[in-house]
Amino acid sequence: MAEPHDRRTVILEHAADLFAAKGIVATTVREIADAVGILSGSLYHHFKSKDEMVDAIVSSYLADLTDRYTAVVTAHSDPRTQLTELVRASLSVIEAHPHATEIYQNSGKYLTSLQGYDHIKTAANTISKTWIKVIEAGVTSGAFRDDIPPRVLYRLIRDSLWLSVRWFKPTHQYSMKRFADDFVSTFLEGIVPR
Repeated sequence: MAEPHDRRTVILEHAADLFAAKGIVATTVREIADAVGILSGSLYHHFKSKDEMVDAIVSSYLADLTDRYTAVVTAHSDPRTQLTELVRASLSVIEAHPHATEIYQNSGKYLTSLQGYDHIKTAANTISKTWIKVIEAGVTSGAFRDDIPPRVLYRLIRDSLWLSVRWFKPTHQYSMKRFADDFVSTFLEGIVPR
């Protein structure tokens, strides 16, 4: 009985790879089926549509992200520590879901236009509110600058962080942990020598 679940996982892995590489709209159900090694019609035994596959990939990614963010803000009260841990949590999710990250970043308009997928919008709002609350708390406490609007600072951090999926590939010499430390250090301490 484990086969259908395993087949769904395999389908989603191949679909995520194609959606990230080609885009959702440009990827056909036939291409996904060919990548999995099944007939196109067989995909519909597991998923009603291509959009259902997209939803499964993105929803899993967003659930992981929101769960990790909740754990961060629950475990830490200091805004600087929260910000640091939000970065680390984000990079862990990027590492765990690289294709989903890219799909989410590249296909925002498509995702928000999906009928019946309001939970994606809700998760996205929860994510942005988490960051903004941490930044606002840091501004209020004096830990962060108050001359940059929190929404602007959030977008600067967000875009730098999430778009790193396109170019950053951890190596043995330069790990994801080091990247996270350098990322946080750059945003919190700047680029001028210490």
